[in-house]
Amino acid sequence: MKKTYHLCLSAGEEVMFRDLEDYNRGFNCFALALHKTGSVGIVESFMATHCHLMAETEDPEGLMYNFRMPYSKLFNHKYDRKGKLGEKHHFQMEIVGFNHKIAAVCYTLRNPVHHGVVPIPYAYPHSTANSIFRKEMGKDADHKLLPQKAFYRYIGRRACYPDSYKMDVNGLLVRESVLDIPQVENLFGTPRAFDYYMGRKTSEEWMKEQLRDNNNRPPVTLENIEHRIQLHSLTQMLSYENGKADYRKMSDSDLCHIVDYEILPELGKRSVYQLSQSEKRRIAEILYKRFRAGESQIKRCMAMVY
Repeated sequence: MKKTYHLCLSAGEEVMFRDLEDYNRGFNCFALALHKTGSVGIVESFMATHCHLMAETEDPEGLMYNFRMPYSKLFNHKYDRKGKLGEKHHFQMEIVGFNHKIAAVCYTLRNPVHHGVVPIPYAYPHSTANSIFRKEMGKDADHKLLPQKAFYRYIGRRACYPDSYKMDVNGLLVRESVLDIPQVENLFGTPRAFDYYMGRKTSEEWMKEQLRDNNNRPPVTLENIEHRIQLHSLTQMLSYENGKADYRKMSDSDLCHIVDYEILPELGKRSVYQLSQSEKRRIAEILYKRFRAGESQIKRCMAMVY
């Protein structure tokens, strides 16, 4: 019997999605893992150092294994990296009840806001937020699609997927063809209700509402959903939720792009994983002086803790 789970995989102080291709490959691996394990995807959010996933499945461990192993191989091959990508064990929480699910979906889609990356969920491209009530929210532009015979360029010739999956010209499997978007829309009922929840502030009311489910489960909170993600404190995430973030600052992906496509080619290197520690330190000094990047961000993007 399928149960609903919130799942999270973190790479800690290492960036696991460095560019657009990585984000697309990450979602595609998740989509293929859903099909392989007979699971149903609900919503997701891919951040530079971690990802939040929600799915109905009989085998959450199998789902995560079939997602993370293919992606790790792709990432390691692309960047000449070795070893397991991400933490040893993923985070897993069973979601039971209407209010429990509402909260889990909201925290997943609002994750980029809580990390100070964007001011509203709809401004973030690597999540399900813009696929829900797409037409009603004025986002009904058609995807430019690839013919199915061209999918292999992005997911390999041996990939197994249903005929319902569609892929856009960037090599990303279309979220609306992969995830159970109607289920999410039925959960919120109306576009207005969905929009309200996307902007709703964290409060005690969230927990009180979840207790009405009588599910003997801990309520979904920002603290327990994010407790293994060490990027920001709870206080800082709540501050970001209130709009107190500098959205002009360089994101991890922006800094990785500068490193991978501007600095490394000048050194004749194709990856930060090919650099010695002394070379990493020299580049770190450049990033600090030229771009005023913070120490922790530089360490993540330069894989200095790898």
